[in-house]
Amino acid sequence: MTVKISNPILRGFNPDPSIVRVGDDYYIATSTFEWYPGVQIHHSRDLVHWRLLTRPLRRASQLDMRGDPDSCGIWAPCLSHADGRFWLIYTDVKRYGRASAGVSGSSLRDFHNYLVTCDTIDGEWSEPIPLNSSGFDPSLFHDDDGRKYLVNMLWDHRPNVHHFGGIVLQEYSVDEGKLVGERVNIFAGTSIGFTEAPHLYKRNGWYYLITAEGGTFWGHAVTMARSRSITGPYELHPDTYVLTSRHRPDAPLQKAGHADLVETQNGETWIAYLCGRPLRNRGKCTLGRETAIQPMVWGDDDWLHTTDGERIPQLTPRAPDLPAHEFPPVAARVEFEDASLPIDFQWLRTPYPEELFSLEARPGHLRLYGRETMGSLFRQSLVARRQQAHCYSASTMLEFEPTHFQQAAGLVCYYGAPKFHYLYVSRDERMGKYLQVMSALPEGVRADDFSRPIPLPEGKRVELRVEVDEERMLFAYRVEGYDDWSWLPEQFDASILSDEAAAAGTANFTGAFVGMACQDLAGSALHADFDWFEYRERDFIAEPRR
Repeated sequence: MTVKISNPILRGFNPDPSIVRVGDDYYIATSTFEWYPGVQIHHSRDLVHWRLLTRPLRRASQLDMRGDPDSCGIWAPCLSHADGRFWLIYTDVKRYGRASAGVSGSSLRDFHNYLVTCDTIDGEWSEPIPLNSSGFDPSLFHDDDGRKYLVNMLWDHRPNVHHFGGIVLQEYSVDEGKLVGERVNIFAGTSIGFTEAPHLYKRNGWYYLITAEGGTFWGHAVTMARSRSITGPYELHPDTYVLTSRHRPDAPLQKAGHADLVETQNGETWIAYLCGRPLRNRGKCTLGRETAIQPMVWGDDDWLHTTDGERIPQLTPRAPDLPAHEFPPVAARVEFEDASLPIDFQWLRTPYPEELFSLEARPGHLRLYGRETMGSLFRQSLVARRQQAHCYSASTMLEFEPTHFQQAAGLVCYYGAPKFHYLYVSRDERMGKYLQVMSALPEGVRADDFSRPIPLPEGKRVELRVEVDEERMLFAYRVEGYDDWSWLPEQFDASILSDEAAAAGTANFTGAFVGMACQDLAGSALHADFDWFEYRERDFIAEPRR
């Protein structure tokens, strides 16, 4: 029986893949935007089974995203291996148009590009070397003569021009630790524009340049050009698009683009690329932008093609002829018994997590300290994991005794400041302790909406639960000592937790998370204790909703 790959291989908010093989091991780095630590690196030995291995940017000196707007932060890392070590290039986006607190001048944007290295993939990576700030999506190319070159898209803020100004190349000096020589614009892109995500390769005396074009939504595409000289001129692939779903709204994998190539031990070429799975025919992608992979072939003309010649994403491509290598399954329930967070969980922006949470203050619990509002760009006590399936259940046990209305804690389904559903416990001077849902609605008449408050008994822990069935979301709670769940009567819209549910003037590039949060707007840092957290994926919601 032919083994098949099930795409996407990295499910739920894993965009902008950069893939590299070192011996028998494959690694893919993906963007993390405002979520800390920075850059996800997955590992595989057969291209079929993958595990989340590490996040290398975990020190304040490497990454501090406090103040970075939603969907800014870490964009499009490039992972490579040369000279016996790993090289990681990344962008920290500080401003992306109107996403920055409503400031005018959407053409003015800030992208800072850095390099870190490490001898081992999961070790302590070096201090960052600043490279440039001329644009985003930087990539490092190691030529066979030992020289190294950085390519990135060029941002042109001037009026009456296309802001995506082409792909620029500049040599990097290892000895000097900086870019040297002249910056050269080597590729202006095609007519569909938005030329970004460059990667360089060398094969049979040709330099090949892969880019992403058409924007990172429905019009996304992988384009290719080549030249005998690294500085060009570059001729365009005869088919223009190497891979795309821009003309195929029926394709199960949409938004195909932002790709990188890898060669297996057997000499086959594979392409890893960004994709999205809409709920319906080009509906909202509640799982964010994900990563898929499929084999490619080189033609007699030395151009790259899909194996079937269709140039569209393959949902179940055949697996490579490599020994199968599975990893242990990830536990559905975490008990917070270790000194560090389970690797599936992240927090927002700050390199100082001790200000937000502790796993030692009360052993066996995750203690969140109440900090700033939901959506704060600085100190937000929110610990969450990715939504990776269209249907899932999540629950947690909360112990929290608020003293006034400015304190809250609970279970949150979160995309960003203007898009979340938050089932929280708080206190009111008339009602006492209560439970309520706050929803931030980017497409509604009201930006914030609240469900009817439900009184809770004092001094009791409460179990909180969410069920998501594609675009439908339901919340439930169960007070300690009771067997039955109490369902909130409202049905909530899970589809707002997507790129497509856009709040006016904001960037939308991340994905849906589910997790735990705590606020204390009085500044007294009242804590909330979470005993455990459970996340289970399912094909459909099998049990009664009420």
